[in-house]
This record gives sequence, structure tokens and C-alpha cells, in this order.
Amino acid sequence: MSSIAKPRDAVALLKQDHDEVKAMFKQYEELGDRAFATKQKLAEKICLELTKHAIAEEEIFYPAVRADVKEGDDLVDEATVEHASAKDLIAQIHAMDPHDDLYDAKVKVLGEYIDHHVKEEEEEMFPQAKKAGIDLVALGEQIQARKDEIEEIPPPMIPPAAMEGRRPSL
Repeated sequence: MSSIAKPRDAVALLKQDHDEVKAMFKQYEELGDRAFATKQKLAEKICLELTKHAIAEEEIFYPAVRADVKEGDDLVDEATVEHASAKDLIAQIHAMDPHDDLYDAKVKVLGEYIDHHVKEEEEEMFPQAKKAGIDLVALGEQIQARKDEIEEIPPPMIPPAAMEGRRPSL
């Protein structure tokens, strides 16, 4: 059992995810130009954690916000579009080799997308979700359970063209 207690409510859990991914992006930026294997391993971890987070948000948190927050539709619509852009970059990074010309640039841009997205969620969506009286503890448990089910980036997130030339994961 992990010595770090898992947050109990959805907002705390999602914020923890944000902090962990931000730390991984910072770690990536500090790697040397020739640390290809380490970069790939870290980029894949970032992509997987973002995928788990996005799926859980879209399936569990966003529907609750849409239903219970006054301007929830607009907040969720924008966040969903941001997720789509991030998923596209995740698929591209997942299909690339760290030696490829644009690999580092794509990881950097993904980090910038995520920074923007996190700022909006933490400053706008999360406070409104708290104010709306959503059962954040129940949502947090559902989100954690859903994230625990996801062990790899699901194939539907990876466009078929991006899979050409890649070995299937075992």
C-alpha cells in the first residue's frame, strides 16, 4: 500500500493529477538533448497519465459539472475541445520516436496546452463545482476507480495512420 494517501474528493484528486503531470513535464524539460530512452519513457508516462485523467474527467466529472453547474455547458464544452487537442498530440507523440525532429517540440506544446487547461479548470470549473454542491467525495471515488482500470492508451485514441510502423504493445 502506498504511503501517500489518495485524495478523497474529485477536485483534490484532479488537482493532484495536475501537479504530478506538471512535475513530469518539468522533469522532461531538464533532460539532456541525447537522453532519448529516458525522454521516451517519461513522455509515454505523461501521455498515459493524461489519458487516464482525461477519460475519467470526460466520463465522470464533466457530466456532473454539466448537470449541476450554472454555466457548466460552456465550461465542459471548452474543456472537451482542449482534451481533443491534447489527445491528438498524445497520439502523435505515442506514434513517434524520440529521435524524430519534432518530438521534443510536441511534448513541449502538449505541456503548454495542459498548463492552459489546468489553469482554467482550477480557477473556473473546480470552484463552481464546489459551490454547486456536487458530491465530490463520491465522484472522487468513481474517478480513482476508473483511472485504476486504464493501463494503456486505448487504441481509439491513436489514429490508424499513427500506428503504421509501430509494434503492437504486449
